[in-house]
Amino acid sequence: MALELDAGVPWVMCQQADAPDIIINACNGFYCDGFWPNSANKPKLWTEDWNGWFASWGGRTPKRPVEDIAFAVARFFQRGGSFHNYYMYFGGTNFGRSSGGPFYITSYDYDAPIDEYGLLSQPKWGHLKELHAAIKLCEPALVAVDSPQYIKLGPMQEAHVYRVKESLYSTQSGNGSSCSAFLANIDEHKTASVTFLGQVYKLPPWSVSILPDCRTTVFNTAKVGAQTSIKTVEFDLPLFRNISVSQPLMVQNKISYVPRTWMTLKEPISVWSKNNFTIQGVLEHLNVTKDHSDYLWRITRINVSAEDISFWEENQVSPTLSIDSMRDILRIFVNGQLIGSVIGHWVKVVQPIQLLQGYNDLVLLSQTVGLQNYGAFLEKDGAGFKGQVKLTGFKNGEIDLSEYSWTYQVGLRGEFQKIYTIDESEKAEWTDLTPGASPSTFTWYKTFFDAPNGENPVALDLGSMGKGQAWVNGHHIGRYWTRVAPKDGCGKCDYRGHYHTSKCATNCGNPTQIWYHIPRSWLQASNNLLVLFEETGGNPFEISVKSRSTQTICAEVSESHYPSLQNWSHSDFIDQNSKNKMTPEMHLHCDDGHTISSIEFASYGTPRGSCQMFSQGQCHAPNSLALVSKACQGKGSCVIRILNSAFGGDPCRGFVKTLAVEAKCAPSSTTSSSQL
Repeated sequence: MALELDAGVPWVMCQQADAPDIIINACNGFYCDGFWPNSANKPKLWTEDWNGWFASWGGRTPKRPVEDIAFAVARFFQRGGSFHNYYMYFGGTNFGRSSGGPFYITSYDYDAPIDEYGLLSQPKWGHLKELHAAIKLCEPALVAVDSPQYIKLGPMQEAHVYRVKESLYSTQSGNGSSCSAFLANIDEHKTASVTFLGQVYKLPPWSVSILPDCRTTVFNTAKVGAQTSIKTVEFDLPLFRNISVSQPLMVQNKISYVPRTWMTLKEPISVWSKNNFTIQGVLEHLNVTKDHSDYLWRITRINVSAEDISFWEENQVSPTLSIDSMRDILRIFVNGQLIGSVIGHWVKVVQPIQLLQGYNDLVLLSQTVGLQNYGAFLEKDGAGFKGQVKLTGFKNGEIDLSEYSWTYQVGLRGEFQKIYTIDESEKAEWTDLTPGASPSTFTWYKTFFDAPNGENPVALDLGSMGKGQAWVNGHHIGRYWTRVAPKDGCGKCDYRGHYHTSKCATNCGNPTQIWYHIPRSWLQASNNLLVLFEETGGNPFEISVKSRSTQTICAEVSESHYPSLQNWSHSDFIDQNSKNKMTPEMHLHCDDGHTISSIEFASYGTPRGSCQMFSQGQCHAPNSLALVSKACQGKGSCVIRILNSAFGGDPCRGFVKTLAVEAKCAPSSTTSSSQL
């Protein structure tokens, strides 16, 4: 079809090795340096660099170290790459029911350099910015050479050199370097010293050094000088307190009015509209719902004889519902009572049930939690049930439920009445919810809240709830579920070696997601309507609105770090004196609209520890805290040169000095920058 359209420009096809000649096959993955297109006439394209990974309900949170991402990108350009694209550079949110999977969480933060709230994820963002600045310095040589020269430097060390003839280079650019090189150490364990063009270079394990002039190292993928940002979701406004409606609540010297009550409404476990239909057989879920809702009710009646009751009592057995295969969630009701739930992706269902003599109502509620969104023939994955659906354990044998008549009802009554909108909410028959009420299943809740002050992104804390969906002012903010990740599988993260999705996992033993993004554009100053549909039971009185910001920033830069890439230009590689004057720098900055309110720790010398756990080492410049505070406090950003003279002299001769800083950020109406 693509070929017959005769578009006039090349098509790009990801991960398709047999793409026709006029279609460029491209690479998606964690590493693409070893990929080559299926024709020498096609450029080497990396269409999806997976710099993180998605999270699933009940799963650990994946994290990918920035040192490894930088290594992968540098290796790609080292080995002849032409085009590179991050997936994802900016994280997002799967609002409504748009999350896929199945079982992908509502957040699609993806550990991206910019998170789903629009905040920078540091050091990932800063380190990759430096990486691409270094690659940009190599541009004249990279674009002028078809393929690099390969030089073996050691058993697991190699160089790729892009060397341009001087006449060709001067014609195209007019200035700069005629040679750029990438030196790689692919050993996962050992630092290597290599000799390249007569000079010795030290390469950390699993790293690439970039030399835009084939002499000067301006960047190494394993040496991170960018700041670390600690983001917090802080208390701003509770949705409930046991106070009167008219009483103001003081929150961080701000007055907010807090609603006194929640209201509640039960969802019927039965047919609720005229749009139901009855037919013999068990129908496929999506063919019935057309994906208008996650929920599909199947209702039938089972007649139990006195002989069946006697058979079960005499043999001490129970009837069992058996389904060959089911996805994603099944809720089983008998005579209006929830008697079991099954969760999984095409898993077998074996659920004992209790039936009474006479007619029994059997309700099967199948749910989708995101549809299949990748892979060949994904449209055939389907939902609901596959195979036989039957009852076993009866005196006269099993009952094939596909021969029964079933009544089908799509969705929830509250969902189709749109009681989550401001207008329709007023028409529903809500009742007051008391704080001591027991958690209730299949229940709607609503309240009103005021928007947090300021401009920080807003999050809704639903950690006290079970599973369901949430709306704010009629906007569907997504599914929520406090399903807990396994307690094991999280540990110390080592960037060295090939990354996989279970490496460097975090958040073990905690719910995969409890914070849900509410865009400020969906909020008004006061009286924002919040509506929840809760399936399994939770406590809405513990729900709160929180604001998200970077409150703590840290950095650690030593004399052995390279000067900031912001100070380089192509002409610098000709002027050796300019290079000699450059020194490493520490760059600190708060989020937009915030300033550095205090310096919690600063030590120039041999500090120990890591962010939020720094301590002074044996070598320490006594004026470190005062100098850094003077340069940074009250500023939106600051730059500190890593230089003995900046701290009044060398605090300990013969040692490599490091500056470690921890600072706090706070909202401010004005920002400025400073340099020490």
